Amino acid sequence: MVYTYQIEGITLQTGDVICTMNGKPDILPGEFWRLVGRLVPGDVDHVAIYLGPDGRCVEAGARGVVTFNVPRGHWNTERMARQRGLLFDTFYGVSAPLEGIGISESEEFEMRSTIAKYCLAQVGKSYNLNFLNTETEEAFYCSQLAYKAYEQVGINLNTGLAMEQMPGTNAIVYPQEIWDGFSHRAVKRNQYPLDSNQLATDPSR
Repeated sequence: MVYTYQIEGITLQTGDVICTMNGKPDILPGEFWRLVGRLVPGDVDHVAIYLGPDGRCVEAGARGVVTFNVPRGHWNTERMARQRGLLFDTFYGVSAPLEGIGISESEEFEMRSTIAKYCLAQVGKSYNLNFLNTETEEAFYCSQLAYKAYEQVGINLNTGLAMEQMPGTNAIVYPQEIWDGFSHRAVKRNQYPLDSNQLATDPSR
């Protein structure tokens, strides 16, 4: 199935890429993660992939590849931290690589389903500390998981955009290039929904 959900008022579908900034300024652990985020080029430090139903997502982080839940459409990083290996971050927006590429509804449904299936098959694998090794499927870092998932449907997320100033790092898939390279929607600060709607859609019906 392909699901639709809202996070902080932004609508997303199965396979869309959630983009975040490391850290949260009003809590001490968040300050630590904000310092870590400064090591990553660009504003976007981390990505996860929305799966559904409801708020279920998948990411590669400190605990390896895990699923977690975004409750009631609100990116409550403190509430989600235990599921995510004590990662604290701030919601930035959503990148949607399948938007505007001229595919049919049925093709899009199949591609989103394939991306979700691939991500779920990697759950339980370890974190990949060798950022230059993007082709391994034994371990993953956050944007590598998205890269390999989209590779299954013929889309290359390793665009290299805005990363040319770092010689020798072209093999790394940076979260920022996933944001810069594809259709995206940024969150409107201080405008959060009280609740969320979740739908299941199937064009074959």
